[in-house]
Amino acid sequence: MTPLSGPREVQFERLYALARDPLARYLARRVSADAVEDLFAEVMTVAWRRLEDVPADGELPWLFGVGRRVLANHRRAQSRFGRLLERLTLMAPRIDPGQPDIAGGDPDLDRAMARLSASDAEVLRMWAWEELAPAEIAVTLGITPNAASIRLHRAKARLRGLLDAEPRKITPFAGHQPGVERKETR
Repeated sequence: MTPLSGPREVQFERLYALARDPLARYLARRVSADAVEDLFAEVMTVAWRRLEDVPADGELPWLFGVGRRVLANHRRAQSRFGRLLERLTLMAPRIDPGQPDIAGGDPDLDRAMARLSASDAEVLRMWAWEELAPAEIAVTLGITPNAASIRLHRAKARLRGLLDAEPRKITPFAGHQPGVERKETR
C-alpha cells in the first residue's frame, strides 16, 4: 500500500494494516481463494466510506461484522447466479434468432412478450427469470425502487392486457366432441 497523507488516510492505513491478515484469513475460511481479494476490497471500501463509524476500541470486530455482511451478499449473488445457470440449462434452445426468448412452451405468452416494448419485457424477465425484487431491479436499472415497482406493475398490466386480448385455443377434454351435447346420466 502506498503511503497517503492526512489524518483520515493515516487512520485508514492503520486500520488496513490491522485487518489485512485476520480479515483475509476470516474470508479465506468461508469462500474460494479467488474471491478473497475481491471481498476484502469490498470490506475495506465500506471501512473507507464509514471510517467515522469504526469504533476505536472494536475495530477488528466491526470489520468482521462488515465482512459477514459482504459474505452474505456474495452468497446471495452466487445463489442467484447458480439458479440462473440452472434455469438456462433447462431452457429449450432457441432455433430461430427472431423467435421470442421466453421459455416455457406457451406460444400465447411468447407472442405477448414479443409485442411488449423492450424495456417492459426486460423488467418482466428480471422479475420472472432472475427472481429479482423491485428493489434489486432498481439497482440493476439505476432507478429508484419506487420507479422499478411502477415499471414492473405497468409491464405486468400490459402483458395481462395482451394475453386477455388474444383469443386462446381451448383443447377439449378427451372423449368430448365440441358442439355435441352430452347426455346427462343418472
